[in-house]
Amino acid sequence: MPLIKVVPIVLLTISNVFMTFAWYGHLKHRNSPLVWAILASWGIAFAEYCFQVPANRIGAEQGFKTAELKTIQEVITLSVFAFFSVWYLKEEFRWNYAVGFALMVAAAFFVFKKW
Repeated sequence: MPLIKVVPIVLLTISNVFMTFAWYGHLKHRNSPLVWAILASWGIAFAEYCFQVPANRIGAEQGFKTAELKTIQEVITLSVFAFFSVWYLKEEFRWNYAVGFALMVAAAFFVFKKW
């Protein structure tokens, strides 16, 4: 894979780290007012979009189909979320989560397979 095709994947990974914090980071601070959680999430989501939009634009310019970009994003999202939930939220990672994630990776195979 040419290096330029890796750029969208790196940008989508960074984007997903921001978005995971925007969507779930406030759960660690449930005693803070909801309005503060919403405002903080909006700020974090803005940073997320600064990586996500270029990732998709560059990816499309490099020949990725939109279904491929979305599939890459979903696999990255699950990977980032799995790490985040264990590391930041201190939640248990269960075997059925791993099975579900593996099925998503299998779905990615079917999206990228040239039939």
